[in-house]
Amino acid sequence: MLYLQVAANGLVLGGLYACIAVGFSLVWGVLNVINILHGSFIVLGSYLALFAYQVLGLHPFLAIVPVAAALYAVGHATQGLLVNRVIAAPVLMTLTLTFGLDLMLNNAMIVAFTADYRRLNLETPLGVLFLGDVVLPGDRVAAMVLALLLTGGLWLLLRGTRLGRAVVAVRMDRDAAALMGVNVPRINAVTFGLGAAMAGAAGVLLALIFPVSPLNSGLFLGKAFTVCVLGGLGSVPGALVGGIALGLIESFGALWLGPEWAITISFMVLIAVLALRPDGLLGRRGFA
Repeated sequence: MLYLQVAANGLVLGGLYACIAVGFSLVWGVLNVINILHGSFIVLGSYLALFAYQVLGLHPFLAIVPVAAALYAVGHATQGLLVNRVIAAPVLMTLTLTFGLDLMLNNAMIVAFTADYRRLNLETPLGVLFLGDVVLPGDRVAAMVLALLLTGGLWLLLRGTRLGRAVVAVRMDRDAAALMGVNVPRINAVTFGLGAAMAGAAGVLLALIFPVSPLNSGLFLGKAFTVCVLGGLGSVPGALVGGIALGLIESFGALWLGPEWAITISFMVLIAVLALRPDGLLGRRGFA
């Protein structure tokens, strides 16, 4: 039963990791931009959810929509005004730009909110879910279900809408997409905005589980990077598989070797995947 409990915890954590990583993977796959801002976007989403609940009384599950919309606007503007100016430059240039923007945003949050850890405590907790002898906190299960729904919603957007097909076309061949009438700069801005929106939504869900602090941005960015490489660049199903894999790896690694080894083991697995399958578990060239 211990292993079932650890596996259940890993699956719940993996669903959240998938939501953390899917926006990062989309931006990297479509724009070829390693968005270092992603971790700070997640933390910003957590702070917006925290203050929406404490000041406005808006439940975090209801706050997902306005927070995601706000982060979409921030991401769209950031890409259109700044990132788009160096989009054709070598990847090191965009990496440096997003790194600098991340420093500015993260330090702005430290100045505004301090680096102290804060908790979002619901006045009416969701209780505990019993699955036989497996016990799971209700808030974590609800957050995981919403994370999976958001990830699935993004996949449906990419697969079933005209906008989504344009994003996939740019992912596959931006020059051919431009020749077919796709407004590539607009799609770049929309994609960056979608990545920021997913980061904000993930931040809302994570605020229910983890303490909120600007110091978490690097941790969340590392998780997103690992899941992206494990699952496959630009692949939504890959982000889901990679997230669940990382959640299980960390959970069982913490059980067998201790919590201090969980992150080390995940990066060892990451190195092995890069050596044996550089495209990731489900990644395919030109596939989103």
